[in-house]
Amino acid sequence: MAGRTRTTKKLAQRIDRAYFKRSFPIPHWRRVLTVVFTAIGLVWLGWSLVSGKQAFNAGPLAHAHKIVGNDCQSCHKDEATWGTKVSETACKTCHDGPVHQVKETFTPECASCHVEHQNTFKLAATSEASCTQCHSDLKVKEGKPKFALNIKSFAPEGGHPEFAAVRQGHAPDPGTVKLNHYVHLKKDLKGPKGPVQMVCSDCHEQLVPAPRDAPLVQTASMSMDPAFVPPAMTSKSKSLSPEMGPVNFERHCMSCHPLEFDTRFKDPAPHKDAKIVQAYVIDQYTKYIAQHPGEVHERVQLNSALPDNLNRVAPPAPNNASEWVAQRVEEADRLLFQKDCKECHQVTYPAPTSLPDVPKANIATKWMNNAWFDHKAHLLVDCTECHTETRKSQKTEDVLLPGIATCQKCHSGGKDAAVSQCYECHVYHDWSKAKPIKSTTTISEVLK
Repeated sequence: MAGRTRTTKKLAQRIDRAYFKRSFPIPHWRRVLTVVFTAIGLVWLGWSLVSGKQAFNAGPLAHAHKIVGNDCQSCHKDEATWGTKVSETACKTCHDGPVHQVKETFTPECASCHVEHQNTFKLAATSEASCTQCHSDLKVKEGKPKFALNIKSFAPEGGHPEFAAVRQGHAPDPGTVKLNHYVHLKKDLKGPKGPVQMVCSDCHEQLVPAPRDAPLVQTASMSMDPAFVPPAMTSKSKSLSPEMGPVNFERHCMSCHPLEFDTRFKDPAPHKDAKIVQAYVIDQYTKYIAQHPGEVHERVQLNSALPDNLNRVAPPAPNNASEWVAQRVEEADRLLFQKDCKECHQVTYPAPTSLPDVPKANIATKWMNNAWFDHKAHLLVDCTECHTETRKSQKTEDVLLPGIATCQKCHSGGKDAAVSQCYECHVYHDWSKAKPIKSTTTISEVLK
């Protein structure tokens, strides 16, 4: 039997050349639905124009702007190619927003960094691109930039420099108090009620939270007042991180290092200037001998806590109350100034008979002058996980801050890493230049 011959012509005769004239279900309904939905959309837009009601929702507002509701005109005031856009004037009605640097060559509009209608909790959470649009190739109007010229991200390959406080050749800790972390973190230290094991939070306390982009005023009372509470914020104050308070003698040190000078008195001497300390001691002894005149002729007992007292001889018995007070004040001065104060301070005497000079503690309260750090957000991690050299430190001059590599262990920029966007540590606006806002808007206007 001969095989069939299948030519191209015979195969082509099997194709229905009128198939495109027929109506198939899928193409048919696709055309019908396209016409129907287009018509619905046009009717919807036409209804919104006639009724004056908004035809669509651009998205939920940030939490701080919820009060505005659907009053788009409160922000969208400037004409745009399509509709209106947010005006700079509208933003500055409620927010001053001072510039970043006076030398910056480009000042972005508020809405280009603080993007609305994303249902964000806070508009300060700007994108990384908002910062790197300038800092990836930093230029200034005049002079030389003070910061790194090419920073693309915080990731190890992003070009972010090492923190200045721990950079190669950094300055030592400026504090003058002789503090030995190694000794204070030993086991079974002698405490006021027996052996203790100190932890970091015994001295380094977190203060009440405060806005991270607003500075706090710093006063001399910080180092003296045991009930210190952060004072009100001002625009001309020295910046201080509100999350970790300054170490305070009365609050953190006095329980183990009381300035006791005589067992007759329950209260220790104040941690103040030498003149104030001596005036307090004189007052205490003067009041005491006035109430106990029978002790006026008792000889002073040399304090065994002073090594040089082993070779001293107690002065003769006093003849009157003035001599009694003078002898005991002299002994108290030796105990306080030559022993207690010297444990922590470099005490100097301008003249042999004068009171000592005790330098200010000068304990640093802020190390990163151009960045913000929130200890509260890092409570999951043990302190020494980041401050790795603390347990070994025996000198005040040791700077115990972690380097950038420690932070990048978590803030690496990866998919499952902690957030590492610029706004987490830095602020754009220079709030020391902020001006008060004088808004005349009423609640009834925004709620209408």
